[in-house]
Order: sequence, then C-alpha cells, then structure tokens
Amino acid sequence: MDGLRILIADDEPIIRMDLRQTLESQGYTVIAEAGDGAQAVELARTHHPDLCILDVKMPALDGIEAMERIYEEEIAPCVLLTAYADRELVERAKSVGAFAYLVKPFSAEEIPPAIEVARARYDQEQALKEEVADLEDRLETRKLVDRAKGILMRVHNLSEADAYRRIQVQSMNTRKTMRQIAEAVILAHGV
Repeated sequence: MDGLRILIADDEPIIRMDLRQTLESQGYTVIAEAGDGAQAVELARTHHPDLCILDVKMPALDGIEAMERIYEEEIAPCVLLTAYADRELVERAKSVGAFAYLVKPFSAEEIPPAIEVARARYDQEQALKEEVADLEDRLETRKLVDRAKGILMRVHNLSEADAYRRIQVQSMNTRKTMRQIAEAVILAHGV
C-alpha cells in the first residue's frame, strides 16, 4: 500500500514534521497537515486522503472527535496517536471507530503495520456496507415485485407464475428494471 495519501494532524509542529519525514521516507505521501481537530476534519473533506493520522490531544476538536466526524462521513480510516495509553481513551477511540492506535513514543517501524491494518480493515468495512446495501435493495425489490404480482393476480385473475412473467416481459420490453415495473403497477392500482 505504498503511496497512500495521508493527512496528519498534531498540535505540535515538530511532531508533524517528524511524522511527515518518517512517512515520506517509507513511501507514503503526506497531502495535508493540521494543527487542530477542526482543521483536520476540513482538510479531510477537501483532500479525501486514503488515511488520517490524528493526535488525540488537540485544540478545537480532539483527535477522537475529529476521527468520529471523518469516520461518519466515510472519508478515510484514522490512526490515532497519543502519549496517553489510559483505558478510557482506548475505549472512547474504539467506540467511535478507530482502526489503529499508536502510543508515543513510537518507532518508525510501528507506523506501516498500523497504516496497512487500518486501511485493510476500512476497505473490508466499506465492502460489507456495500454488500448490505445491495442485499437491502434486492430484498426491497423482491417485496415490491411480490406486491405487484399479488395485484396482477387479483386484478387480472393470473397465476403467480403468469403475473411474474408479465412483470418480467414488461421490464424487458420497456428496458426498465423489474422494480420500476412493480412500482408502476402498485402506483397504478393505488395500493
């Protein structure tokens, strides 16, 4: 996953500079830097990075709040950096969707695995969301087709197979989806 475009956010310019150098020496591209959480969210919206690395303790919005907004908008996965390893922070980070958590001081060797795992987990999650949306759409289509079949069976005294075939033929003839035909049947009969 070399070449990932990364946004970094830390309120300490020295840390940002060190992190930028470390990331770039490992083949990553730092596309934006922020000094606070609110700026990090805005830069993420503007630049659409592949991944964000956010310090937990920042002004305006802390890293966890910034990560929550970036995650909710499905912009990119986030890796949190912190000098604090207390349980409450870890639990808070987990509850809002952190994909990785690094405790300062960390070594340059710890960064790529955290980035790779965070990006892979995010990609898997996005694929699952797409699959769920597709299944929900297919289920809704099936329900609509079943309702339309019921209407056609009742109104035209058709068998279930004939009602289905009528929807299917109309779909092919009009180059519309079966869902669109089913919705039209339901609308036409006011049901």
